[in-house]
Amino acid sequence: MSAKYQILPPTAPVPAPGDVLEAVVRSGAQQLLQAALEAEVEELLGRSRYQRVAEFRGYRNGHLPERTIGVGMGAVEVRIPRVRDVPLEVAPDGFESAIVHRYERRSQTQARLLGRLYLEGLSSGDFEPVFRALVGSTAALSPNSILRLKQEWAQEYQLWRARPLTERYAYLFADGVYLKAGLEQEKTVLLVVIGVRRDGRKELLAIEEGYRESRESWAGVLRSLRERGMTEPPLLAVGDGGLGLWAALDEVFPDTRHQRCGNHRTLNVLDKLPRRLHAETRQAIHAMYDAPDRQSCTEQRVAYCGQLRAQGQAAAADCLERDWDDFTAFYDFPQEHWTHLRTSNPIESIFAGVRLRTDATKRMRVRDNVLYLVFKLATRLSTNWRGINAPNQLHLLLAGYRFVDGQLQLSQPSPEEAAA
Repeated sequence: MSAKYQILPPTAPVPAPGDVLEAVVRSGAQQLLQAALEAEVEELLGRSRYQRVAEFRGYRNGHLPERTIGVGMGAVEVRIPRVRDVPLEVAPDGFESAIVHRYERRSQTQARLLGRLYLEGLSSGDFEPVFRALVGSTAALSPNSILRLKQEWAQEYQLWRARPLTERYAYLFADGVYLKAGLEQEKTVLLVVIGVRRDGRKELLAIEEGYRESRESWAGVLRSLRERGMTEPPLLAVGDGGLGLWAALDEVFPDTRHQRCGNHRTLNVLDKLPRRLHAETRQAIHAMYDAPDRQSCTEQRVAYCGQLRAQGQAAAADCLERDWDDFTAFYDFPQEHWTHLRTSNPIESIFAGVRLRTDATKRMRVRDNVLYLVFKLATRLSTNWRGINAPNQLHLLLAGYRFVDGQLQLSQPSPEEAAA
């Protein structure tokens, strides 16, 4: 008759009852670890158990109380040998195991595993009920364990932000990401820059804490990129309507063209309209950006702005027309790239995954912690970033070839076209 089925609590052991393979593996690991600890003592004393030698190097003194050590495969019990009367010339501080350090409750591999799990979406408070079976009931497992890992992340971040930039970047995506951190009421803004390399791959270039999205903050980020090796200006920068970014870009990379995010402009226009016109306006603006050439796009904009003014919505029409050239710059780049260049979604979509994880932590008290955490999350998520369409077109762009309405121009422009 089979045993009664039981719903096990979260802290119940992971191995299934009667799992011979798991039992053999754990037993073998335990024996190997214990044998290694005993071998340490034999090496120190210069003799095996019950063996007599001429040189006196100390006495065996039993074992410390048994404790559980968490390792990558799970938790094993081990007894650390003790040695007394060790001469100073043998070991000035007495015997201490180099394999299992004093007060150690988990291996370094397991500590990094916990940090990885945290990055994958669990808050530090979720560890306690879920992973006790993995690390043992007495293992040190708390939010402080994660905070210690963040110290390591801080060192990685400092090395990363100082690394040289050796690639050529055709496009930049820049945006400010607001997260809850610090004791102040205002959210922390992280200034994020992503570059598109010559081979079409996206690369995280900068994550810096700034004061809102001011010109000074953005200028500091862009100057840092230039000092680290971005001596050739990108061809196009994509961002939202924040004036601080564009003013800083004109100062640091004056030859870089501007492309403002179409989604942000749509939201700005809708904000000036009654709700009954939102659906119609959204469709009209999307149709403009889907136009096959700049002339068609401009004609649709003129017609719809006239319609808005006829309806008494002049403020919305003025908003749509403002800085129009910066919203249609993408027409001078390959058509295959338009889907990437019309909005700053590359950063918005990337940081949707970041917010999924940071929301679990509510509000971080230390502002630097959110910077290091976002850095680790972004670098982790960057392994799955999608490259830009038709990367071969980037080689033509960087070689100086012109594109008009998304099409490659093999002939030289006429004097009239050049003047225009």
